[in-house]
Amino acid sequence: MTGVESPEYVPGHGLLEGRTAVVTAAAGAGIGGATARRFLEEGARVLISDAHARRLKEYEAELAGLHPGAVTALPCDVTDEAQVQTLFDTAVRTHGRLDIVVNNAGLGGTSDLVDMGDDQWSRVLDVTLNGTFRCVRAALRLFRELFRETGQGGVIVNNSSVVGWRAQAGQAHYAAAKAGVMALTRCAAVEAAAYGVRVNAVAPSLAMHPHLVKVTSAELLEELTAREAFGRYAEPWEVANAIVFLASGYSSYLTGEVVSVSSQHP
Repeated sequence: MTGVESPEYVPGHGLLEGRTAVVTAAAGAGIGGATARRFLEEGARVLISDAHARRLKEYEAELAGLHPGAVTALPCDVTDEAQVQTLFDTAVRTHGRLDIVVNNAGLGGTSDLVDMGDDQWSRVLDVTLNGTFRCVRAALRLFRELFRETGQGGVIVNNSSVVGWRAQAGQAHYAAAKAGVMALTRCAAVEAAAYGVRVNAVAPSLAMHPHLVKVTSAELLEELTAREAFGRYAEPWEVANAIVFLASGYSSYLTGEVVSVSSQHP
């Protein structure tokens, strides 16, 4: 199947003007990096974080050159509760408030279940599911206090995957983690509605970036691309656009939803 060409990049429209956001795993070319860039283009102030301090610093400098004074960065390993708490404390201390949290940190890998070690399973679950839990919890605690003080809520957007809905060989740990992110999103949304917080998720299928090419075989990438309705992978910024929508006022009545950024929904 011949793929449809990628669309032209969509310019910003001020959808997040005056808002402050935290975006995890945002040190470069993937969905997190694209989300940070799109948020800045939409008028937000952004605190980016990542476990890779060098790449994070380089990307901060790149974004700061385009959006002076609107971006800061702080290394954070989402498997470390103390670092997660410091990240959210820094966001409030730096910007005075927090409006949006995008939980993008995740870890994949390929291994048949019969050969998978406990360490492989636990590592993927700890970054992808437990890391999202830690960040959601920290965000909700801040947003609950904000609501009590001001009556204003906040927005959380989690990054799940279509693999959380469907089976894929070698992905049991990743699929379990992403399905868990979906369930976490729905439960958090029900709890947080009482203090004005919306919690949603995106579920991309295949968004291409350099890191994915390094850890995935060409054969598998070709197979996955062939499954896509447009016969091509998504650009990371196309997923980021869906995240912008969920973070903006245009989705004011959406909560507990998992939005498939793909044709591969259940």
